[in-house]
Amino acid sequence: MDKTLLLKKFGKNVKIQRIKRDYTQEKLAQIMDVSQNYIAGIERGKANMSLVKIYELASYLNVDIKVLVDFSED
Repeated sequence: MDKTLLLKKFGKNVKIQRIKRDYTQEKLAQIMDVSQNYIAGIERGKANMSLVKIYELASYLNVDIKVLVDFSED
């Protein structure tokens, strides 16, 4: 799997979990102390998160990190 596809799949997983928690991008950005543009970039597959930020994100969304890094085919 190439980097572009990997980032897009990760972003899709983040968006699904964010919506399940009824968070806007702005609300999630506030919780994580990052910009809304950063969250939008993640969800579009244009930005790359560090492992530490992915771990924090999973915690904020109250999901197992495996949910966010599940890159299996839909």
